[in-house]
Amino acid sequence: MAKLKISKKVSTAVINSLGAGVVPRVGLEYIAVGREQELKSLLSNLDDIAEGVAAFRFIIGNYGSGKSFLLQLIRNHAIEQGFIVADADLSPERRLAGTNHEGLATYRELMSRLATKTRPDGGALVSILEGWINKIQQEVAKETGLRPNDEDFDNQVEARIREVVQYIEDLVHGFDFGSVVIAYWRGYRLDDDALKAAALRWLRGEFSTKIEAKAALGVRVIIDDDSWYDYIKLLAKFVAEIGYKGLLVLLDEAVHLYQISTTVTREKNYHRLLGIFNDVMQCKAENLGIFISGTTKFLEDQNRGLFADSAWRRRTKESRFVTQSGVQEYLGPVIRLNPLTREEIVALLQKLAEVHVFNFGYTRVLAIHDLKEFLEEIVNRLGAEALLTPGEIVRDFVSVLNILYQNPKITFTELIHGTNFKPTNVSVDQEIDRGDDAMEFSL
Repeated sequence: MAKLKISKKVSTAVINSLGAGVVPRVGLEYIAVGREQELKSLLSNLDDIAEGVAAFRFIIGNYGSGKSFLLQLIRNHAIEQGFIVADADLSPERRLAGTNHEGLATYRELMSRLATKTRPDGGALVSILEGWINKIQQEVAKETGLRPNDEDFDNQVEARIREVVQYIEDLVHGFDFGSVVIAYWRGYRLDDDALKAAALRWLRGEFSTKIEAKAALGVRVIIDDDSWYDYIKLLAKFVAEIGYKGLLVLLDEAVHLYQISTTVTREKNYHRLLGIFNDVMQCKAENLGIFISGTTKFLEDQNRGLFADSAWRRRTKESRFVTQSGVQEYLGPVIRLNPLTREEIVALLQKLAEVHVFNFGYTRVLAIHDLKEFLEEIVNRLGAEALLTPGEIVRDFVSVLNILYQNPKITFTELIHGTNFKPTNVSVDQEIDRGDDAMEFSL
């Protein structure tokens, strides 16, 4: 077995996450198998976004098909390539629209999770703004010979900041967005922490009244349930102007929209989603990508899913050429994830075993026939349907690896064929109901 080029921090995160039944945030590239076509398609979207185009994709599949994993993998690729990424799990409290500020709650979550290459764990808003200001200061110093304490230095910096702001002022709400960015610069310039904090609060959607915002910043609007997507578009344009490749928004667990019991509220969310979809697909946004994951029921259910609306069916239903030919299209708005094959699952287990060996520093290596034996035992005990949920197979396998490591006298065969070995068996419908507690892992 070749030596893995992975840090102990990353291998620990991978093992701990998978053992707890959640998708790791880091180290995904060490355990990814299959999905080459899906990933290639999404990466091509990143290229388009960097060129100023907008992209919208649905990633659709049942529990265990790898939706969350694929979102996290593309998130890491985007951050590495110089995008700003914001991700959030939808939930009963975070939707696209609602009567109790659920849409604004989603916006706030996205803003709190802004991530860059230097701040991959989120909370990057301050570093984005101040990194931009510092860059302009360095450019002014280099090009003019002025120093920060010179009389005209700050005026030169502000002039360049205003040049960027002018690019977004013509967009919807762009003037107010630009005014707040200027306010942050002035707080930075004057060392006024209160003014900087007010600007950040506004950008994060934390002002509750227009009166409060006007008193603090002189702007007459606030970000609310009706306007939050407009500010996502503004942010995408802004970050592209200041040197990033664009903004990628990842929304997981769209099944929560499907599960809204009130028809009016559910349809209001679907209508808001349709507005965003149309806006992006018609290139009314720039440097923006929106990727949303959901279950097959969320898309196709004729009563509660998107297909209940003829407008959604027209936009997302597969072409007859796709359904009749039996091939899969990877360039349309919907990417469908099929379960992994047995060969791919065995390859996945092999990668996990390698990471586990590296992380704990032992030499006991499982052979390919051991991995196949493990998979066959799972299938024999749970039935072939177990292959629909490889996330649980992964979780059980990590548990087996932990037991073998902690108990060197126990053999692999004794463990998996013993009467005490009871693989996790959770139905697909139960896992869908679990929402973001469920681990989707099949990449």
